[in-house]
Amino acid sequence: MALPAELAARSALSSICTRCSVSLRRQGRMPNGLLQVSQHQRRSLSSKSSPTRTSQNSVSKRFSSGFAQTGFSSTPPASESRLKPILASDNLYHSFTDSPIPEIRKRAAFIKQHAGCPHPHHQPGGAMAPAHVNFECPDCGIPVYCSKEHWADDYEAHLKICDTLRQVNEDDHDLRSGRFFPEFDYAGPQMEESLVNMTNWDTFLYTRDFSAIDGDRNMRQATRLLTYPITIGSILHELSPYSIKSGGRLTPEGIKSFSALRYTLHPPRTGGGMEVKNLRVEAPAVRLFILGARAESSLPRDVWIQLAYLFPRARIHLIFIGPESMLNRDDEFPLPPRTAANPFGAVVEAGVWPTMKISTIVDYYHTIHNTGHFYPYDPYFDCFVMFHPGLGHPASSHEWEETVPLLLETKAPIIVTGYTQADMQRDIDWVSKTAAGEFDVLMEPGENSFRSLRWDLNDMDPQDISAGNWGVWAFRGKRYETTRKSAEQ
Repeated sequence: MALPAELAARSALSSICTRCSVSLRRQGRMPNGLLQVSQHQRRSLSSKSSPTRTSQNSVSKRFSSGFAQTGFSSTPPASESRLKPILASDNLYHSFTDSPIPEIRKRAAFIKQHAGCPHPHHQPGGAMAPAHVNFECPDCGIPVYCSKEHWADDYEAHLKICDTLRQVNEDDHDLRSGRFFPEFDYAGPQMEESLVNMTNWDTFLYTRDFSAIDGDRNMRQATRLLTYPITIGSILHELSPYSIKSGGRLTPEGIKSFSALRYTLHPPRTGGGMEVKNLRVEAPAVRLFILGARAESSLPRDVWIQLAYLFPRARIHLIFIGPESMLNRDDEFPLPPRTAANPFGAVVEAGVWPTMKISTIVDYYHTIHNTGHFYPYDPYFDCFVMFHPGLGHPASSHEWEETVPLLLETKAPIIVTGYTQADMQRDIDWVSKTAAGEFDVLMEPGENSFRSLRWDLNDMDPQDISAGNWGVWAFRGKRYETTRKSAEQ
């Protein structure tokens, strides 16, 4: 039964239109309780005339950066959120050390403490011992060299990335500026009569009826989050930009595997209904295993629901697996105890969307696989995804040595992304070496049509600039065709 205060809030909001409620929220005059009811009312009212739209400006408070090992997020924590903007749109450039944002100043100190000076004199065989960066370039505002002299001496090399570093600087300040983020106002369910064009970000956002995103910076902020679900959707959707045609990047084996999943994700109409005589048998949920999950597991659920909107007649079960899958989320979802009913202490979110369930397991995949917990695997219903896994990275390859052979045994597709061309190629070389002759390439490596348009900075090495899900490729365990030996032979 609703409390009197809640009834009063609903009564007050019944006369507030969407535009007014947004105005009140920007001015900080709407209490939290009213805000929740207002968002609910907006969904109810908008569903009568147009597809539902979910306001998600809390996105910037919850999303963690892909560089989780540095301990700094690419978005502000809740404590730094302000209803009144801290920085104006024309005042986003500040040096990291003198930034008005405490978290960015802390990040500058971390970079100075861990990043090495890239000047040739400090490289192996150089005339000087290695040194940490301490001088901030006045053009990009990020610590890049140990001294002004080395910065000036190596300025030509720094000039190649200086503009990009400045863009990273301004984007980080923008995300913590306290402004209202219209780019996080996501589109709702898609009408089945309206087809989605997945050629690129522009055509996708337009055909999915997203609000117009006018500025390049707004587009970069929006795609930084949407790249995770849309990268998966762009490969598995029947209108995928990737095909077997010339330049489509899918191999003959790839069209076989992904056609099986597409058949399941786009089931035919059955004529079912709510009455007993119209009940129909439904296919099991498609299981998407996100292995080595880090930042993607903490994405706001409204971001992942975009995947359900692309496949409205299919059920989807997202399963995040990895020792860092609940990093910095203990207060949000305390880990349940491991019991006979829940042997791996999985955090299950069953009410995310009627056709989507999300589970998070803090453990290595090979540990779970060896118990048969998810057995049996079916190429029609199962798919593995690894976002920037670092398969060939010296610091993380040992963690995948036991996992990859088990993935190949399932014969299910494995989608892999990389930060850069070099990062992706290093993973490919590692798989080719450790599983030579035991896998088929399903999708040729190349740039991801739905990569993040925002660049990220590696705090351990400011020269290392990358984009989330820049490249993508796919493989699976080799299937051996058997032939029957004739009696005459």
